[in-house]
Amino acid sequence: MAKKGPYYITTAIAYTSGKPHIGNTYEIVLADAIARYKRADGFDVHFQTGSDEHGQKIEKRALEEGQTPREFVDSVSSEIKRIWDLMNTSYDRFIRTTDDDHTVQIQKIFRKLYDQGDIYKGAYKGLYCTECEAFYTKSQLTEDGKCPVCGGDVHEEDEEAYFFKMSSYAQKLIDHINEHPEFIQPVSRKNEMMNNFLLPGLQDLCVSRSSFKWGIPVDFDEKHVVYVWLDALSNYITGIGYNCGGESSDLYKKFWPADLHLIGKDIIRFHTIYWPIFLMALGEPLPKQVFGHPWLLQGGEKMSKSKGNVLYADDLVSVFGVDAVRYFVVHEMPYENDGVITWDLLIERINSDLANTLGNLVNRTIAMSNKYFGGVVSDPGVSADPDDEVKALVTGTYDKVEECMETLHAADSLTLIFDIFKRLNKYIDETEPWVLAKSEDNKDRLKTVLYNLTEGIMTGASLLSPFMPETADKIASMLNAPLRSFDELSVWGAYPDGNKVTDSPEILFARLDRAKVLEKAAEIEARQKEEFEAHEKRAAENLKKAGL
Repeated sequence: MAKKGPYYITTAIAYTSGKPHIGNTYEIVLADAIARYKRADGFDVHFQTGSDEHGQKIEKRALEEGQTPREFVDSVSSEIKRIWDLMNTSYDRFIRTTDDDHTVQIQKIFRKLYDQGDIYKGAYKGLYCTECEAFYTKSQLTEDGKCPVCGGDVHEEDEEAYFFKMSSYAQKLIDHINEHPEFIQPVSRKNEMMNNFLLPGLQDLCVSRSSFKWGIPVDFDEKHVVYVWLDALSNYITGIGYNCGGESSDLYKKFWPADLHLIGKDIIRFHTIYWPIFLMALGEPLPKQVFGHPWLLQGGEKMSKSKGNVLYADDLVSVFGVDAVRYFVVHEMPYENDGVITWDLLIERINSDLANTLGNLVNRTIAMSNKYFGGVVSDPGVSADPDDEVKALVTGTYDKVEECMETLHAADSLTLIFDIFKRLNKYIDETEPWVLAKSEDNKDRLKTVLYNLTEGIMTGASLLSPFMPETADKIASMLNAPLRSFDELSVWGAYPDGNKVTDSPEILFARLDRAKVLEKAAEIEARQKEEFEAHEKRAAENLKKAGL
């Protein structure tokens, strides 16, 4: 397949306050599916993720664990990377904001912005949410005076700080958003940013802190550390070789501006207001698109350790497997509204879609090829009524999936792919291979039916590979043929005539026993409760030792 050009995708870098839950993990899985899809579609992809490691909250979490901030972030960053690797994500760089190359550039960026007058020194007195590392005006708080994002307490902060003149670039950003309707997606997020923040007028932004030390020092005023958002957001350029005031790397020249920043809806303000303005001040192009995805809720609520409703990817994988979890989190997340995850929903979806629709189809098809023809799949071309309809659906699916993926409707893409598998199951019922096998006169028709099934499965598996890579590879191995490049998927008949499938197919997804799974879930929840209580006790003891 001819290359279509560079494509740069990033996730938000995960905050190192603790182990990422399945809602956090959803983002890296979705980004990986997009990155894999783009590679299969002919793009030269660079995929970056990482960990955000500075700030007041990290300093406090480290104290709670009786560790230095560096020890704490080393541990948590390692855990984040372990989860990302467990989920079989194909990132090209995992950047840490404690990396030397990032640190050097942040100091240079801060100095440049200060020298050109975008940053000035002042004092800050205002309302601050430690959990979100964000300042708010009184009017932005909830009715009961809580943080509008996390719902936690805010407190007065009064300290010397450096500020960025946001208003200097506000109109330029408004014009950019109006001229590039694709810049902020979904559209509801754009409307929120315009109506709640940009149009009422931007306040200058605090970009340094002097009340704590865990951050990148301002190199010309070491009483200050760079405020976490200027530090964290800049990873998207420092990670590919941006050199402030000098020659940037070939990687940067090739891939910037980013094609997609994939982030949670709770940090859309920082990515669509602060980050573009920082880039404008640096004289760098803006990313092409910022997509603020919805949240994955546990039974309709945000996940919280204190509520005991947190689900972690590694626990889910231990029960369901990697690809089953990948499938669920992408398929069950709507484009704009929050999705829901529960143990019962996982069981239902896996039994229905993966064990029955997909697994049973592949197993039956291979079993019939072995039973009737010794595993040899050939196409005598004896067609009947259902064949043309099946072929049209299979060969027409790539174009529909492509349209969905262009607009980041990943869940809809999976539905379209599984429509292939559902139609092939119906095709088995329509053609009744077991009846055809009873008559020698129908031998060539039976061969054609089994060829059509195998060909359809190969096309479906190839489209499925970005979302469920291990499963797609297993299907290809059992059918003894390579997965196809996307430019072959609109043509029927690529499966090699006379090829032999495996004589020992494995079960892709076994049906789950609900009672056994829920018993395992109860064990996991009990263990998590014990760990949370132990953490709370340890944190209280360590804070007391520290005099807090």
